[in-house]
Amino acid sequence: MKRIFVIVAALSLLFSYSSDAQEHCGKCKKSGALNLTDEQYMALADSIHKVAISFDTHVDTPTYSLHPDGHYTVAKGQVSFELMRQGGQDGAFFAIYLDQGPWQNQKSLDSAYNWCVDELLSWKNYVEGSHSQEAGIAYSTDDVYRLKKEGKRIVVLCIENGYPVRTLEDLDEFAKIGVKYITLSHNTPNQICDGSRYINSYYWYPSTGHGLSPFGEEVVERMQQLGIMVDVSHISSESLVDVLKIVKAPVLASHSGCKALKPSQTRNLTDDEIRAIAAVDGVIQVGTGRFFLSDDLPYYKVGVAILANHIDHIKNLVGYRHVGLGTDFDGGGGVIGLDNSSQMKNLTVELLKRGWTAEELKAFWGGNLLRVWKACEDYASRFK
Repeated sequence: MKRIFVIVAALSLLFSYSSDAQEHCGKCKKSGALNLTDEQYMALADSIHKVAISFDTHVDTPTYSLHPDGHYTVAKGQVSFELMRQGGQDGAFFAIYLDQGPWQNQKSLDSAYNWCVDELLSWKNYVEGSHSQEAGIAYSTDDVYRLKKEGKRIVVLCIENGYPVRTLEDLDEFAKIGVKYITLSHNTPNQICDGSRYINSYYWYPSTGHGLSPFGEEVVERMQQLGIMVDVSHISSESLVDVLKIVKAPVLASHSGCKALKPSQTRNLTDDEIRAIAAVDGVIQVGTGRFFLSDDLPYYKVGVAILANHIDHIKNLVGYRHVGLGTDFDGGGGVIGLDNSSQMKNLTVELLKRGWTAEELKAFWGGNLLRVWKACEDYASRFK
């Protein structure tokens, strides 16, 4: 009975809070406090997660789930459909990850393409076969809303690293399978663009200045025509500049941090880069890898508050419409208090304590992503 009263009280606060009553919420936003108990904050978080569509835009779980006997250098088992349900998390983008190989070699490119297709089809079978009662694949934003109503976890297919893209026709095949974003590179150069950790320029075309290759420009254009979102996490600053010059629809950074808060992380985004992504109505999904977030604290002390600092930095810089979450779970992600998908509401509580409104939290958890996804769908519809 006490629990019911707490939820009713929290819901009452939710409605008054989200309406932004001037005499109350003006103070809330400045102080970051609602003067609630921990139990009331969690009840309020529960309420928000029931109505919001909540997404994590990057997990590496397929690699772990499809190859359970493999050898891994990062924590695994952070994501399951049951853990997602416990955390009030509706969906995630499940990435097929590829190590970068010798992209100048056709045999290597063919091998990467074939392996990627096999992994995508195996993961589809995993979801739509033995797990079809608890999850479904979203091939469109309409599918997202349908699966939310059905109470199923939402799976979205994506590829981390454009290495398997040999030709523009390969993109057509990936689109048919249901891929919804491709991370153009993974830290190092490939045939599409340079990565955030380029070391030796002789690995790259000297004339491009570490940006998009001529083929890469065609890839970005074709991806947008097919409705495949362009993911700019992991690419070089020069590549990002080149991408933003030619895109006709918003882009996303699926799992990135803020260089202003951790300058030593080469693949974090500068304030100017964050502004540039927001300028094309894109979204930055903040990663949870401890190595993205803080230089100052031992990793074991990096918790939800440090993560929230990056989220708040983006909000304060470009507004709440351009930030979300991409944990990188099962690929190096996780902080104290947000170590797996069952703990998502802990982040909601932290943001509530900082004065985030229900409207802002609904946008953060999925509204911003869905806006970008729908804009990409609308652009692609011109070419069908």
